[in-house]
Amino acid sequence: MPKVQTSCPRCKSPVIADLEQLLDVSVDPSVKQRLLNGQINVIHCPTCGFEGMVSAPLVYHDPDKELLLTYFPPDLGLSVNDQERLIGPLINQITNRLPLEKRKAYLLRPQTMLTFQTLIERILEADGYTREVLENQQKRFELIRRLLGIVDPEERKSVMQQEEGLIDADFFLMLSQITEAMLAQGDERTARVLAALQQEALNNTKAGQEIKNQTQEVQDLLQKLQQASRQGLTREKLLDLMLEAKSEAALTALVGLVRNGLDYEFFQVLSERIEASQDSAEKARLENLRAKLLEYARQVDEQIQRHYKQSRQLVQQIATASNIEQAVEENLETIDEFFFKALDEELEQARKNADLDRISRLQRIRAHLEKLSAPPPEVAFLEELLSLSSYEERQKKMQEKSDLVTADFLQLVGGLIAQSEKQNQPPEFLSALREINRIALRMTMMANLNQ
Repeated sequence: MPKVQTSCPRCKSPVIADLEQLLDVSVDPSVKQRLLNGQINVIHCPTCGFEGMVSAPLVYHDPDKELLLTYFPPDLGLSVNDQERLIGPLINQITNRLPLEKRKAYLLRPQTMLTFQTLIERILEADGYTREVLENQQKRFELIRRLLGIVDPEERKSVMQQEEGLIDADFFLMLSQITEAMLAQGDERTARVLAALQQEALNNTKAGQEIKNQTQEVQDLLQKLQQASRQGLTREKLLDLMLEAKSEAALTALVGLVRNGLDYEFFQVLSERIEASQDSAEKARLENLRAKLLEYARQVDEQIQRHYKQSRQLVQQIATASNIEQAVEENLETIDEFFFKALDEELEQARKNADLDRISRLQRIRAHLEKLSAPPPEVAFLEELLSLSSYEERQKKMQEKSDLVTADFLQLVGGLIAQSEKQNQPPEFLSALREINRIALRMTMMANLNQ
């Protein structure tokens, strides 16, 4: 992300900003959400404290939705020729990245967005949001701003009750997204204010009470699922739990957790129960449940496939980066088990193709991830000592690696002893920790005396 010098819109002081102009979802899947959350090209002026987006031309590309959008802030006053001169190389860059079979006609007709708001609306419309939905989202956003400006709690409560129609699940989702965006920007104070507002809305509105009740139901069902798992979870028990779910939220949460359990044999058990039912109402209820479970399972599978596709794109992005290690560290928050699966498959394919350069790059990704996930030397050393069985073995090992017996190591062992005492850890584990602590203290004292 190139750094450029620009001017603060408020005080005109020079400010250094991270500037992104090409927003390509196929290269960086996170860029779409960052744009929607207002986290693109944000500047922080140290002189006057201004925070906001810097005016810069944008090119947005989403090949799955066949979207190629351009936006030029009106205050830049760029002529049509200047606009074409600026976006030409960026569109060429997009086209060159795509394989031949994905180069479609939409790339020849970029859509110009006259305002930043129309840019956002066009992206959301492609996701299936109607104009009415977008207008309601804007109303919810304005309501949040209004509530944040009210100091008196009773007045806030009154406004919430007056605007009950706008306070729904989407309202709380928007609050959560704005809170996460504030945390990502390091604005913990605003995030705390938003979290407190969310709690007030949960306590003082009908939708909030429904969400609290659903949350409690989900937690109760999860506890029952954990208990059933300890006792031996069967398909029959899983079906009984599904039947206990009163809300859609609880049912979808269960499906997300036990998707692998919703296999052919599970649906066979459900079908047998439907056929055996003599009560027409119960039979209809079971048939309705089967239809819902099939649909929810399909949605979970689609979500997994989308996530996996994004992970494969991220592997490709990092593998082709000029600095692989830096690219890994910049994307740590989005690296998960799907990423590792995609990395393994890409590595296997590269070996089949005998592509030595790609093998080397993919192995660098794995090696750097292993380096970043390795425990600190003190932790690894303590684990090694705990694996030994006698005082003499531990003393010998600590003398061999005396450079690791440091103040940090002593602090680690002392903290673990205190934690283990509170948690009633097994006596043999606590005894081993205390023995290691005694040896370390003695070695430290002897080293100090020798000095």
